[in-house]
Amino acid sequence: MIFVGNQRGGGKDLANHLMKEENEHVTVHEVRGFVASDLHGAFQESYAISRATHCKQHLYSLSLNPPKDERVSVSEFEDAIARAEDRLGLTGQPRAIVFHKKIGADGELRRHAHAVWCRIDTNEMKAIHMAHDHRKLNDVSRELYLKHDWTMPKGLMKSEWKDPSTYSLAEWQQAKRAERDPKETKIMFQDAWAISDSRSAFQAALKERGLILARGDRRGYVALDHQGEVYAIAKWTGQKTKAVKARLGDPDTLPSVKEAHQQAAKIVTDRLSALSREQRRKAARDQERLDTLKARQEVEQRQERAKQEMLHTLRQQREAKERDARVRKGFMGLIDRITGKRRKIEAQNREATLKAKARDQKEKQRLSAQQAMMRHRVETKEKAFRERREAVMRELGQDQSDLRKSADTRHSEQEFKARRTRPNSPRPQRGRSRDGPEYSP
Repeated sequence: MIFVGNQRGGGKDLANHLMKEENEHVTVHEVRGFVASDLHGAFQESYAISRATHCKQHLYSLSLNPPKDERVSVSEFEDAIARAEDRLGLTGQPRAIVFHKKIGADGELRRHAHAVWCRIDTNEMKAIHMAHDHRKLNDVSRELYLKHDWTMPKGLMKSEWKDPSTYSLAEWQQAKRAERDPKETKIMFQDAWAISDSRSAFQAALKERGLILARGDRRGYVALDHQGEVYAIAKWTGQKTKAVKARLGDPDTLPSVKEAHQQAAKIVTDRLSALSREQRRKAARDQERLDTLKARQEVEQRQERAKQEMLHTLRQQREAKERDARVRKGFMGLIDRITGKRRKIEAQNREATLKAKARDQKEKQRLSAQQAMMRHRVETKEKAFRERREAVMRELGQDQSDLRKSADTRHSEQEFKARRTRPNSPRPQRGRSRDGPEYSP
């Protein structure tokens, strides 16, 4: 059952549309909660009530379209409308239900339905908020497809499982950390079953979720993921074994549990190999950017030091001239010598020269410290990047190795245990020795 719902005003136009004579047969099935018994009067009432609020789209219109090849009864339409009403929060609101029968493109006469609710809550005199109505209607639609065992459109499939062959690195790491919810797992299997009408379609739906359909040890039907987890198809789809066999055919043509595990593991290991290549390419690009940054930083710092050196030289020359200008020449210089003033000036100049050198040295040290700090930041960033890259590559390599080993050894161990515990296997013969009882093969 496909739902199409929307909020709207224009009750008169909607009533005219629902009563159009282009339909082969129009039946007003129900008008509930209105004083009027016809659509025009009912929608006019809804409009009159909405005038007491700020709501312009006072109606919620829903069309219900059953699967093309299914014949849906009136009671099943009523059940679908009741489910939608409950999920949308419109329970108890005035509503109208109209059935249409229309000839399709293939010449077949088919029935579909429309339901319209008044959104105005008369107790609080405000419109009911229709949050996420499309998502809610999709959920109800899925429930109906599963309930009636109709073939579900693929677009309705609701599964959080993602195709492992398209994992990004972040999605793979998240998938490893997350534990699968049994409820979501069951929904995934039910969805895959509902959108499939053959074995090939079911296999494709499972493969999109990283699962491989296989032959169980007891000729049953199972699915395996890359971790080797086994899911019984009948149990997880909620179908009877007879129905599963009717759709999937002979299980002998399916791969064994071990082969399916290896196939599922290969899908993931191939993707992990691709992720490793992507990470190497990304690492090369990041390293190139870091090298460029370091080279640019080196040039900029060299220019800063040269600029500082030039400024220091110009300032030293200016200050030296200023100091020389303080020492008078000629007759006045002779007087300065006799009075001892020259000696004081020369002492001041020596002190000023030492202070200028100390100042210049301090500025050089400050610039050097700033540049060293900037280089350290880049080096720290490069080190962190390198460690992170190496950790990711080790993780991907380890994951690939673990998956390959798991696919090769897990089922071999199970087979060995099965042989050891097989009821008909010969028992070891009991013997005796002077050291006590012993067993010999």
